[in-house]
Amino acid sequence: MKHLLVPALVSLSVLTTPASAEEKEGSNDNNNGSSLMERGAELFWEGLRKEMAPSLEELEELMATIGPSMQNFLSEMGPALAEIVDKVEDWSVYEVPEILPNGDIIIRKKQPEPEDPKSSDLDGDNGATDL
Repeated sequence: MKHLLVPALVSLSVLTTPASAEEKEGSNDNNNGSSLMERGAELFWEGLRKEMAPSLEELEELMATIGPSMQNFLSEMGPALAEIVDKVEDWSVYEVPEILPNGDIIIRKKQPEPEDPKSSDLDGDNGATDL
């Protein structure tokens, strides 16, 4: 899971420095060579980075804690889960998984709704066709 955090942080750091090269070249706009839009974007990303820093630190700590156990789980259960995914054609026909007190997990198939006799009998003559 830590491998997901690194690309997210890299992309965030790339996005937080939107116009640094352009500022060094110098343009004719005000505020040290950056336009109001560029300055606003910089302030937005800076504020976002400051707001997200505590959450990202907590996420990193969580990943350090559960990362190894999650990797073990995926290495052991991954092939079995992939097999189940291949066998199930439509997940929408199943209920939400249920965990029993003994630890068993049950995934029940939804009960088909009973057909309305009027909808299947459009003509009202039990399927007979007049010729």
